[in-house]
Amino acid sequence: MAQCSGLPEMAKAYEAAKVEKKWYQYWMEKGYFKPNPDSDKKPFVIIMPPPNVTGELHLGHALTATLEDIMIRWHRMLGEPALWLPGADHAGIAAQVVVERMLAKQGKTRQELGRELFLEKMWEWVNPCRERIRHQHMRLGASCDWDRETFTLDPGPVKAVREIFTNLYQKGLIYRGERIINWCPRCATAVSDLEVDHKDLAGHIWHLRYPLEDGSGFVTVATTRPETMLGDTAVAVHPDDARYTGMVGKNVLLPIMNRRIPVIDDEAVDMAFGTGAVKVTPAHDPNDFEMGLRHSLPMITIQNRDTTMNENAGPCSGMTAKACREYVVSEMESLGLLLKIEDYTHSVGHCQRCSAVIEPMVSKQWFVKMEPLAKPALEAVNSGRIQILPERFTKVYQNWMENIRDWCISRQLWWGHRIPVWYCPCGEMIVSKEDPTACPKCGCTKLEQDPDVLDTWFSSGLWPHSTLGWPDQTEDLKRFYPGSVLETAYDIIFFWVARMIVMGIEDMKEVPFRTVYLHGLIRDDKGEKMSKTKGNVIDPLKVIDQYGTDALRFAVTFGTSPGNDSKLGQTKLEAARNFANKLWNASRFVIMNLGEEKELLAEAGLPLEDRWILSRMNRVTADVIRLMEEFQFGEAQRVLQDFVWGEFCDWYIELAKVRLRDEASVSPRPVLVKVLSTILRLLHPYMPFITEELWSYLR
Repeated sequence: MAQCSGLPEMAKAYEAAKVEKKWYQYWMEKGYFKPNPDSDKKPFVIIMPPPNVTGELHLGHALTATLEDIMIRWHRMLGEPALWLPGADHAGIAAQVVVERMLAKQGKTRQELGRELFLEKMWEWVNPCRERIRHQHMRLGASCDWDRETFTLDPGPVKAVREIFTNLYQKGLIYRGERIINWCPRCATAVSDLEVDHKDLAGHIWHLRYPLEDGSGFVTVATTRPETMLGDTAVAVHPDDARYTGMVGKNVLLPIMNRRIPVIDDEAVDMAFGTGAVKVTPAHDPNDFEMGLRHSLPMITIQNRDTTMNENAGPCSGMTAKACREYVVSEMESLGLLLKIEDYTHSVGHCQRCSAVIEPMVSKQWFVKMEPLAKPALEAVNSGRIQILPERFTKVYQNWMENIRDWCISRQLWWGHRIPVWYCPCGEMIVSKEDPTACPKCGCTKLEQDPDVLDTWFSSGLWPHSTLGWPDQTEDLKRFYPGSVLETAYDIIFFWVARMIVMGIEDMKEVPFRTVYLHGLIRDDKGEKMSKTKGNVIDPLKVIDQYGTDALRFAVTFGTSPGNDSKLGQTKLEAARNFANKLWNASRFVIMNLGEEKELLAEAGLPLEDRWILSRMNRVTADVIRLMEEFQFGEAQRVLQDFVWGEFCDWYIELAKVRLRDEASVSPRPVLVKVLSTILRLLHPYMPFITEELWSYLR
């Protein structure tokens, strides 16, 4: 902690706003947040999970910042060169949606503006947002090295993204192909499986009869999406289903379209669902897509990207999906081919960003071949080179890595890292780290860059090493990679954590961090998830204005443990503020009663209560150190609070008051000062402002 001279007489009450501004500015001016360049100790490194440039910081950010600041301040106090590198994420879809909504209120669209002007609007939003996020982190007391602050669209990360894309492409691990993808019609882009939220919705199952071509009967299929029948290319049954013995190999005539399609057998068919016979629409269902590949079925796309029906939908061309469904059901009924309709609740995918219903659709996209990349990332955790806390998430990570699918990395957006691929009219495709000036095949200079951008998590996956200068071999990269701890929320273990491990090992041949600390979500005091619609959201900046930063920090981390959700409400915030006031008043009492005594007497000569409080102080110090090393920050905090309030304030200070009035007694002042100074040091990572202010009076 710092020393600051020339302070006025100690105030009767703690004035948080005044103290916080003063000390943060002082720490910055003194350069205390920079790693000591002269230390020969092993660095302690945290790379901040970059907040999205979509608005204000929320309570989740406050928890992240506080936990990381606790760690970085603790290791800084241990004399280690500690680096906490801050940054922000361009946030791809999320940020573009925000700006598009703003434009919509002005009656404009990005298509009307054009790509160049729209990107100008994006930067007009993003730059002030980044400033706001930086300021909010400072108010939270985040002791980051702000000179190293990085944005995912800075030149360094741009260079890193092009490097890894080109490298993976040359290894055959990035490819372009037609696959079934999740299409968001509102965001007008592909999204990954992880960006789809599944919700149970009440719907129906339609039982439709398809006549056999030879006139021998019908095959009845059950479907939750009758409009997609227009793209059917087969009917599938299970090979062991006795109901369909003799039908496999025959053809049915697809109603409305009058197209001949085969009856096939496939073990993926669930005999217990519906009639046991399913329609196969390879271009509009992920399971059907795989079945289509196995049986070499045609893939007929019947929807446009805005979800209207295209020319392959026959009489429904130009209709909306809803109108098409109504037409198909009505037509099947008039043909006598609608057997029945049943109520049915089923899981429907929704875009995580805008909540629009996701449409599975075959599309040409860019993919990363994940299986060969996942193997070393899985081994890194299995071997213990990376430890995941809490340990139960190790199995979650292992399961995902063992069953990983190829990653769709292209997005039909304008905001983000443009895919470094160019096309020549001669048909040549150029993948390059630098902008090419001419086609290497024909010399043509009229090259068109791929219009798509990369998934946000592609650039975020490089965060631990791109922020340190990779692909250049910088001094920062040599000294601070790999990092020590990756601290983040458990709900992005797949989005971000797994991909950083994959990319780090691929690029650096070394894991990006040694420990993954996953914190839980903050819920309201009733245990419910916070949301604006429920009206239970707590604004961290308003809390700071009302209670002070230290009270907020103390409240959000009190009782936390890795991977477990915690509650936060007014009661907890008031308790944290009351603890800060208790600490202030107790410290003020000690400071106002300082005498000339400098040294403690030999322990044997101390009164019983002195020996007791010193013994308890030593035990608490040992417990806190152990708990900090075990990442049990909430428990360390509880131990500290119990000691400060219950033993030091309520017992020892009260006993000391009696002795201070009796001049014949052994003075308790040296013990008061020793215990208080230890308390301030132990509490400093949690409550940096009030402890720094109190420490300055003990100089």
